[in-house]
Amino acid sequence: MTEKLVLVCTYGPEDPERATIPFVVATAAQASDVEVIMGFQVNGVLLVKKGVAEHVFAAGFPPLKELMDLYIEAGGKLLVCGPCVNSRKLIPDEDFVEGATVVNAATFVKEFTEATNVLVY
Repeated sequence: MTEKLVLVCTYGPEDPERATIPFVVATAAQASDVEVIMGFQVNGVLLVKKGVAEHVFAAGFPPLKELMDLYIEAGGKLLVCGPCVNSRKLIPDEDFVEGATVVNAATFVKEFTEATNVLVY
């Protein structure tokens, strides 16, 4: 069985350290041949908004934009909570980085139940 890790990001740019750590874990897991899915809920949806990651820096960690690029280049998926997007009046096809997909709760449930582990940040 292939290991699969789902990371749910609930913090946005207002908390750079909590926004960055899931990407550190994600890229480390990918380097260990673990399949990784990242989900974004609550203010975490703001991390995949175009231009935001370029301004998120946590002391002692690589820049968020660098980590996000590494994650995506390694085939990582970015799943974004539809209701969270709507409540922030974001426009999926215009506001998000390439590769971000707006999904519903059923998609999250599917990913959670198929995962070896689910971590929420």
